[in-house]
Amino acid sequence: MKKLIIFYSFEGNTKLIAKNIAKTIDADILELKPEQEIKTKSFMKFFWGGKQAMMNEKPDLLPLDKNPDDYDIIFIGTPVWAWGPAPPLKTFFSTCNISNKRIALFCCHGGGKGKTIEKMKIALGENDFIGQIDFRDPLKRKTEENVKNAVEWAESVIRGQ
Repeated sequence: MKKLIIFYSFEGNTKLIAKNIAKTIDADILELKPEQEIKTKSFMKFFWGGKQAMMNEKPDLLPLDKNPDDYDIIFIGTPVWAWGPAPPLKTFFSTCNISNKRIALFCCHGGGKGKTIEKMKIALGENDFIGQIDFRDPLKRKTEENVKNAVEWAESVIRGQ
Protein backbone atom coordinates (compact mmCIF):
# COMPACT_ATOMS: atom_id res chain seq x y z
CA MET A 1 0.00 0.00 0.00
CA LYS A 2 1.67 3.21 -1.19
CA LYS A 3 1.25 6.32 0.93
CA LEU A 4 1.82 9.99 0.09
CA ILE A 5 1.83 13.14 2.19
CA ILE A 6 0.91 16.26 0.19
CA PHE A 7 1.29 19.60 1.95
CA TYR A 8 2.02 23.30 1.73
CA SER A 9 3.72 25.11 4.59
CA PHE A 10 4.45 28.82 4.83
CA GLU A 11 6.04 29.09 8.28
CA GLY A 12 6.99 25.46 8.89
CA ASN A 13 4.10 24.28 11.09
CA THR A 14 2.47 22.08 8.46
CA LYS A 15 5.88 20.84 7.33
CA LEU A 16 6.71 19.72 10.88
CA ILE A 17 3.52 17.66 11.06
CA ALA A 18 3.84 16.31 7.50
CA LYS A 19 7.42 15.12 7.98
CA ASN A 20 6.59 13.36 11.24
CA ILE A 21 3.58 11.64 9.70
CA ALA A 22 5.65 10.57 6.68
CA LYS A 23 8.38 9.12 8.88
CA THR A 24 5.86 7.28 11.04
CA ILE A 25 3.91 5.62 8.23
CA ASP A 26 6.76 5.31 5.73
CA ALA A 27 5.19 7.65 3.18
CA ASP A 28 6.57 9.70 0.31
CA ILE A 29 6.34 13.49 0.53
CA LEU A 30 5.08 15.99 -2.03
CA GLU A 31 5.60 19.57 -0.87
CA LEU A 32 3.62 22.11 -2.88
CA LYS A 33 5.67 25.20 -3.68
CA PRO A 34 4.34 28.31 -5.40
CA GLU A 35 6.45 29.77 -8.20
CA GLN A 36 6.37 33.06 -6.28
CA GLU A 37 6.12 32.71 -2.51
CA ILE A 38 4.99 35.60 -0.34
CA LYS A 39 8.31 37.17 0.61
CA THR A 40 7.47 38.94 3.83
CA LYS A 41 7.68 37.39 7.26
CA SER A 42 6.34 40.56 8.92
CA PHE A 43 2.74 41.46 9.68
CA MET A 44 2.24 42.12 5.95
CA LYS A 45 2.17 38.36 5.36
CA PHE A 46 -1.33 38.41 6.82
CA PHE A 47 -2.38 41.11 4.39
CA TRP A 48 -0.94 39.44 1.28
CA GLY A 49 -1.87 35.91 2.33
CA GLY A 50 -5.35 37.00 3.39
CA LYS A 51 -5.85 38.79 0.09
CA GLN A 52 -4.87 35.64 -1.84
CA ALA A 53 -7.19 33.50 0.28
CA MET A 54 -10.17 35.86 0.24
CA MET A 55 -9.89 36.54 -3.50
CA ASN A 56 -9.68 32.77 -4.13
CA GLU A 57 -6.37 33.23 -5.92
CA LYS A 58 -4.60 30.15 -7.23
CA PRO A 59 -0.86 30.80 -7.52
CA ASP A 60 1.15 28.85 -10.08
CA LEU A 61 3.01 25.94 -8.52
CA LEU A 62 6.44 24.54 -9.28
CA PRO A 63 6.22 21.19 -11.11
CA LEU A 64 5.18 18.24 -8.95
CA ASP A 65 7.75 15.50 -8.45
CA LYS A 66 5.20 12.83 -7.46
CA ASN A 67 1.99 11.70 -9.13
CA PRO A 68 -0.85 11.26 -6.61
CA ASP A 69 -2.45 8.68 -8.94
CA ASP A 70 0.37 6.31 -8.02
CA TYR A 71 -0.69 6.15 -4.35
CA ASP A 72 -3.39 4.32 -2.41
CA ILE A 73 -3.58 6.53 0.69
CA ILE A 74 -2.98 10.28 0.62
CA PHE A 75 -2.59 12.60 3.60
CA ILE A 76 -3.11 16.27 2.71
CA GLY A 77 -2.09 19.15 4.98
CA THR A 78 -2.43 22.91 4.87
CA PRO A 79 -2.08 25.96 7.05
CA VAL A 80 -5.38 27.77 7.64
CA TRP A 81 -5.61 31.04 5.73
CA ALA A 82 -8.79 33.09 6.16
CA TRP A 83 -10.66 30.05 7.57
CA GLY A 84 -9.80 27.81 4.63
CA PRO A 85 -6.93 25.99 2.89
CA ALA A 86 -3.95 28.04 1.72
CA PRO A 87 -4.02 29.21 -1.92
CA PRO A 88 -1.40 26.67 -3.13
CA LEU A 89 -3.78 23.89 -2.04
CA LYS A 90 -6.56 25.55 -4.02
CA THR A 91 -4.30 25.50 -7.09
CA PHE A 92 -3.48 21.85 -6.49
CA PHE A 93 -7.16 20.88 -6.08
CA SER A 94 -8.11 22.69 -9.30
CA THR A 95 -5.28 21.22 -11.40
CA CYS A 96 -4.86 17.70 -10.06
CA ASN A 97 -7.81 15.34 -10.27
CA ILE A 98 -7.70 13.05 -7.27
CA SER A 99 -10.51 10.52 -7.16
CA ASN A 100 -11.26 7.13 -5.65
CA LYS A 101 -8.50 7.48 -3.08
CA ARG A 102 -8.42 7.08 0.69
CA ILE A 103 -7.61 10.50 2.08
CA ALA A 104 -6.74 11.87 5.51
CA LEU A 105 -6.77 15.64 6.04
CA PHE A 106 -4.92 17.84 8.51
CA CYS A 107 -4.43 21.54 9.07
CA CYS A 108 -2.39 23.85 11.27
CA HIS A 109 -3.74 27.12 12.61
CA GLY A 110 -3.13 29.91 15.05
CA GLY A 111 -6.45 29.74 16.80
CA GLY A 112 -9.20 28.26 14.68
CA LYS A 113 -9.52 25.90 11.76
CA GLY A 114 -12.69 27.50 10.43
CA LYS A 115 -14.17 25.34 7.68
CA THR A 116 -10.80 24.30 6.29
CA ILE A 117 -11.39 20.55 6.44
CA GLU A 118 -14.90 20.85 5.03
CA LYS A 119 -13.65 23.02 2.15
CA MET A 120 -10.93 20.49 1.38
CA LYS A 121 -13.48 17.66 1.32
CA ILE A 122 -15.67 19.61 -1.11
CA ALA A 123 -12.67 20.34 -3.37
CA LEU A 124 -11.64 16.67 -3.32
CA GLY A 125 -15.10 15.29 -4.07
CA GLU A 126 -15.29 11.57 -4.85
CA ASN A 127 -12.90 10.10 -2.31
CA ASP A 128 -13.04 8.08 0.89
CA PHE A 129 -12.12 10.36 3.78
CA ILE A 130 -10.48 8.22 6.44
CA GLY A 131 -9.35 10.79 9.00
CA GLN A 132 -9.00 14.42 9.91
CA ILE A 133 -7.22 16.43 12.59
CA ASP A 134 -6.03 19.95 13.31
CA PHE A 135 -3.05 21.33 15.20
CA ARG A 136 -2.69 24.70 16.89
CA ASP A 137 0.68 26.40 16.34
CA PRO A 138 2.75 23.21 16.57
CA LEU A 139 6.07 25.06 16.34
CA LYS A 140 5.15 27.61 19.04
CA ARG A 141 2.96 25.70 21.47
CA LYS A 142 3.44 22.20 22.83
CA THR A 143 5.59 21.03 19.92
CA GLU A 144 6.31 17.59 21.36
CA GLU A 145 2.66 17.02 22.23
CA ASN A 146 1.52 18.08 18.75
CA VAL A 147 4.06 15.77 17.09
CA LYS A 148 3.00 12.91 19.38
CA ASN A 149 -0.67 13.53 18.49
CA ALA A 150 0.17 13.62 14.76
CA VAL A 151 2.09 10.35 14.97
CA GLU A 152 -0.64 8.59 16.97
CA TRP A 153 -3.34 9.89 14.63
CA ALA A 154 -1.46 8.77 11.50
CA GLU A 155 -0.87 5.32 12.99
CA SER A 156 -4.56 4.99 13.85
CA VAL A 157 -5.59 6.05 10.34
CA ILE A 158 -3.30 3.44 8.79
CA ARG A 159 -4.40 0.73 11.25
CA GLY A 160 -8.01 1.40 10.26
CA GLN A 161 -7.24 0.37 6.66
